[in-house]
Amino acid sequence: MQDILKELYQTLEHCPRRTAEYLAINHKIEGEKHYFTQKMSLDDYQRFEALERLYTQSSYLEQIDAFSHGFKLATMLMCAVFVDKS
Repeated sequence: MQDILKELYQTLEHCPRRTAEYLAINHKIEGEKHYFTQKMSLDDYQRFEALERLYTQSSYLEQIDAFSHGFKLATMLMCAVFVDKS
């Protein structure tokens, strides 16, 4: 049971939180993206957009993996709680 709780906590430690700091950083990222895309040639802009799509796909796959892992841990925790007789 302790191992399940420890692993669940470590998983939650790595989940992004929508804090003011998180939102501010994302706002800065968008500002920088806008700045650079205005300076780029059409070819560079298209490559930059393709790169951003790759980052999005990578992030999406990571989120699926994190959710699956968390779901598995939560299921294991529920089973451990139901089996525990103490």
